Amino acid sequence: MEYLFSKLKFRSFLSDKNYHYKTDCEGCRMSKKKVAVIHTVGSSVPVIAKLFKEIIPEVELVSMLDDSLLNDVIKNGRLTPDVTKRFVQYAIIAAENGSDLILNACSSIGETVYVAQNVVKAPVYRIDFAMAEEAVKIGGKIGVLATLPTTIGPTVRLIEKTAQEMGANVAISSHVCTGAFQALAAGREEEHDHTVSGAIEKMAQEVKVIVLAQASMARALPHVKTELKIPVLTSPRSCV
Repeated sequence: MEYLFSKLKFRSFLSDKNYHYKTDCEGCRMSKKKVAVIHTVGSSVPVIAKLFKEIIPEVELVSMLDDSLLNDVIKNGRLTPDVTKRFVQYAIIAAENGSDLILNACSSIGETVYVAQNVVKAPVYRIDFAMAEEAVKIGGKIGVLATLPTTIGPTVRLIEKTAQEMGANVAISSHVCTGAFQALAAGREEEHDHTVSGAIEKMAQEVKVIVLAQASMARALPHVKTELKIPVLTSPRSCV
């Protein structure tokens, strides 16, 4: 089953006091909901943790990090069966640990959730589901910005799939902010932010809404120098 939850459904699910994945667990109905977030870059851990604390502090958050998942995708130029298998193994561990919902925080490996959903009973959710839904609701020409080529394909396919399910007609353009990911990974944060913010300013003149395909790109938004007349969506904010 595919959990293409909207933002509202995501919140409603977490606020449902009668649902816990392990319903046979003694005392689980009295405990906090537990969400496991599987990360592939360390920089996304505090970003998502801060949003959960700000918006849904009643949820117990468990963070799992394995940067080799993304590194292997970058090395191979695509999502591989081995990376998918390893993500599913993490999802199994999270479910066995009593997680009520499992969140994949990496858009480059977002499509692994479709396999995991058939293996674990707990819902497995892509961090960019809600962002894609918001973009399609705005409609028109959607711009997708990424700092890795491997993120463009999964994000565009998700938006196309969402548009089809919602019966909407959209046009999508995409652009990779070359060098930005490498700059951030090397600690050159200012260079990353300058590259991404410049790309946002340029694309904003051509589309009705911009989708930042990677959670780490949100940090560049405060550095945009021109007044934006269109929305710029980020996956962590849209999801949580």
